Amino acid sequence: MLRTRSPVRPLSLDDRDAALEVCARDLARGVFVAARILEGARTGSLSAVLGHRDEGALTSVVWASANVVPVGTTEEDRPLYAERLRRWRGRCASVFGDREEVVGLWQHLGPAWGPSRAVRSHQPLLVADRPPSALGVDPDPRVRPARPDEVDLVLPAAEHMFTAEIGYPPYTGSSRGYRASLASLIARGHTFVVVEDGEVVFKTDVGSLALGCAQLQGVWVTPRLRGQGLAVPMLAAVLEQLMVGQAPVVSLYVNDFNRAARATYTSLGFRSVGEFSTVLL
Repeated sequence: MLRTRSPVRPLSLDDRDAALEVCARDLARGVFVAARILEGARTGSLSAVLGHRDEGALTSVVWASANVVPVGTTEEDRPLYAERLRRWRGRCASVFGDREEVVGLWQHLGPAWGPSRAVRSHQPLLVADRPPSALGVDPDPRVRPARPDEVDLVLPAAEHMFTAEIGYPPYTGSSRGYRASLASLIARGHTFVVVEDGEVVFKTDVGSLALGCAQLQGVWVTPRLRGQGLAVPMLAAVLEQLMVGQAPVVSLYVNDFNRAARATYTSLGFRSVGEFSTVLL
C-alpha cells in the first residue's frame, strides 16, 4: 500500500521568506516563531520549524523544539502536526501561543503525551505602539541593558522570576546551561536591568525580536520593592529604548489572574489584541 506524503514537514532555508510571511499576518502572535526563523536562517537550518503546505503554498508553521508554538494552524492541519509531534514528548517543556490554536493542538497531543504539569488557559496578548512618554509617563533613567560581565548578577533575579512564574526552578544541578542562555540574551542587548548597590532590582528580557516587533518576557521587580509603583517607570524606560530602535511595536502576554501586572501594562498604553494559552509539561 502506497503511503501519502504528509503535507507537514520540516522547512528548509528556501522557505525562510514564506515562513516569515505566515508569521507577519499577525505579528504579535507570530513574533516568537519569526525570531526563531531568523536565528535559524543565520545558523543555516530551519529544521526545527514544521510547515503545512496546500497546493505548494505554505499555510501555517509550528516551532518544534523545547517549546511547541503554532502559528496560523487550522482545525484541518492540527491533527497532521500532532501526528508529526507525537513522539517528541520528552523534548518539549511547553506548548504555547494563540489560545484557539494551542487548545486545538493539545486535544490531539494530550492523549499521547499524558497529563500536563499546568495549563494557563487565559493569557491576554497585549501590544503597545506609543512611547510611554507620549502618554505622560516618565521613564526611570536608571534602566539600561545589562553588561556581559553582569551575568552572575542577573542570575539570581532570573532564577527567582522563573521559579515564581513557572512553579519549579529553571535548572537542577549545574547552572551552566541556564547561565549560557542568560549570557546570550545579555550579549545581544536583550536584557534590561536596574542595579542598586550591586543587586538587580528590576529585570526584563526581549525574548523575541523580529520584523519590527519585540516580545517581552520575565518582567520582574524584587519582592521588597513591590507595591511602590516602580514597575511603571522602569518598564516605560524599556519601551522607550525599544521603540526608538528596532521595535516600534512591543508585545507581551500575561496571566489573566495577575491583576497588578495587567494594571501596570494598561497604564503604559498596552491594549489587548488576543489571548494566549500555555500548557506546561
